[in-house]
Amino acid sequence: MRPLIAPSILSADFARLAEEAAVVSAGAEGADWLHVDVMDAHFVPNLTLGLPVVESLLKATPTPLDCHLMIDDPDRWAPSYAEAGAYNVTVHVEAAADPVMLAKNLRAAGARAGLSIKPGTPLEPYVEVLKHYDTLLVMSVEPGFGGQAFMPEVLDKVRTARRLVDTGHLQVLVEIDGGIAASTIEAAAEAGVDCFVAGSAVYGADDPGRAVAALREQVVSAHTRWRG
Repeated sequence: MRPLIAPSILSADFARLAEEAAVVSAGAEGADWLHVDVMDAHFVPNLTLGLPVVESLLKATPTPLDCHLMIDDPDRWAPSYAEAGAYNVTVHVEAAADPVMLAKNLRAAGARAGLSIKPGTPLEPYVEVLKHYDTLLVMSVEPGFGGQAFMPEVLDKVRTARRLVDTGHLQVLVEIDGGIAASTIEAAAEAGVDCFVAGSAVYGADDPGRAVAALREQVVSAHTRWRG
């Protein structure tokens, strides 16, 4: 499967979001998803953007939106993002009251359902819950702020998830978010990640579109070396 690159608009210029979405989405080598971090200043200390901005972005870009909801009470608020047209809506298991029902509601509203776990949250208690989800988002930084350093210890969770997928126990796409850059993406790929969220590594580059392609090329090259 082609490695998926999902630039995070948390690192983009908020005054130019439509342009920032376009610059990473052009051409066959452009972004696969556009990662949108929604923070409510309750579940995490920071406050970013919400549903109205997502609705505007949906009109401005054809790139599928990957909405990562770092919010309290996702059971109430998350389905609205699916109804608006987000491709993938991810909620935190630490915040969801009924994650199984929430997954069903997200799918019924037309989105893929994603479940995220913080760096300190173990994977094993939620394996059965993940059978109802399409995406597992492993946080490789503490949620709430961009630009943090990658936490390599979370890759053990990625490896466990990869084994569960490869043996047929789960059918989820494995995504990682936090500190992904040229220096860390190969380790994440080797552990079994399918989709890589990258913020500063893309929007901090002189050519964000080229940065997306370069990260994907790095994963493909690494896969070729390991399999060869």
